[in-house]
Amino acid sequence: MGLIGNIKQMMQMRAETKRIQDRVNSIEETYENAGVGVRIRGDMTVMSISISPDACEELKNGKTSRFETLLVNTFNGAISRVKKTMQEEMRKMMMESGQMG
Repeated sequence: MGLIGNIKQMMQMRAETKRIQDRVNSIEETYENAGVGVRIRGDMTVMSISISPDACEELKNGKTSRFETLLVNTFNGAISRVKKTMQEEMRKMMMESGQMG
């Protein structure tokens, strides 16, 4: 493979990488747990957090550790959900490009 072939292959790889990045950035998942919701993108950027008045009662009642645990569990649930979606999307993309049988 000559220089032109190598350049062509690099350009194809760059285009494929861009396509994957665009797809990852377009993935968003929301996870809700006991009045706390987290929306997260495929690149692990947190897009929004929602906290219901009922969930705030834990704080008002001095139960900060319970509220902190709720936050951790909700964030971890959102991360798990987006990772699962990303795995499914990567599998689809590989099948589309002929990399999986």
